[in-house]
Amino acid sequence: MAIFVTCVITAACGADTSEAGDTSATEPPRAQTAEVTAPTSTAAALVIPDGAEVYQQYCAECHGADLRGTDKGPSQLSIVYEPNHHGDFAYRAAIRDGTREHHWWFGDMPPVEGISDLEIEKVISFIRAEQQRLGFEE
Repeated sequence: MAIFVTCVITAACGADTSEAGDTSATEPPRAQTAEVTAPTSTAAALVIPDGAEVYQQYCAECHGADLRGTDKGPSQLSIVYEPNHHGDFAYRAAIRDGTREHHWWFGDMPPVEGISDLEIEKVISFIRAEQQRLGFEE
């Protein structure tokens, strides 16, 4: 799955993938959200470029510049957000549609306005890489 994400990003950036033997370069990039696949947990080290910037733009105000939360939102390093408890699908749904308060006392999370599907993938990739790098907190 990580290879697919890399190919989509390469195609979206206008890179020529034909020399690499990839015949999908003649197909237009897929724009549908449902067709974009996230990196698996084994590919969490693959950080989609600019994920930190997207996180700072859309998430840091509530979840902290260091991912450790604020008085507006929880830490993304909490064990609650470990991939087996809150997988990437849960992140996508919360970002896109918002979510009701269920582990915390911060109130409901509204949908993130103006964020693109690619930016959502960048944020998730960044958060997962940071969780892996920094570890989870109780």
